[in-house]
Amino acid sequence: MADFATLADALRNREFWQIITLSLGVSLSATTVAAIVGLPVGVALAIWQFPGRGMIIVAANALLGLPPVVVGLVLYLLLSHSGPLGWLGLLFTPTAMVIGQTLLALPIVTALAHRAGDEYWAAYGDALMDLGAGKIRAVTAIIVMARAPMLTAVLAGFGRTVSEVGAIIIVGGNIAGYTRTMTTAIVLETGMGNLPLALGLGLVLIGLTTMICAGAFALAGRRK
Repeated sequence: MADFATLADALRNREFWQIITLSLGVSLSATTVAAIVGLPVGVALAIWQFPGRGMIIVAANALLGLPPVVVGLVLYLLLSHSGPLGWLGLLFTPTAMVIGQTLLALPIVTALAHRAGDEYWAAYGDALMDLGAGKIRAVTAIIVMARAPMLTAVLAGFGRTVSEVGAIIIVGGNIAGYTRTMTTAIVLETGMGNLPLALGLGLVLIGLTTMICAGAFALAGRRK
């Protein structure tokens, strides 16, 4: 009973909902930036031929398993007061967390968009060129035509950002009421032995991600 009472108290706590709001804000912002950059870059890599293209494709796929703590460490060194970007004052802020999560999601979105773009370009590239689309317009056309796999790429990026803890705990500092997210709070509360609150946050995290992913696929299906 005490555990359920603890969980009920957490649900009535304002900080609990601040953590959830911040988590979604940071993750969705990072995913949006990764999608805006990664989708067109991935498709462009499927359409254009240029020197170094193969290396970029290999790098995007190789960085799929980029260790979050390494990203966090590099960002920390760049954004610290003694770092080259320290004058921006971004360390231990939500902005730094968005940057970290974007760097983790970008290779995923780019690599998956390239694979889908390569398939659709092989199937419809000649037809688009015959219609006078041009390669720049073809990028947009391929993204629209391949919206289902493109959505999968974006959701894969979102899954990476919303579940990430290593990078954001380093550059965010896990500051209560400011940079504490669901994942960092779960780590903190578990270490303190507050398992009901950690479990409650975990259930909320699973529920929210499931709802967002299911809603996105449902919306894509209706548009199709």
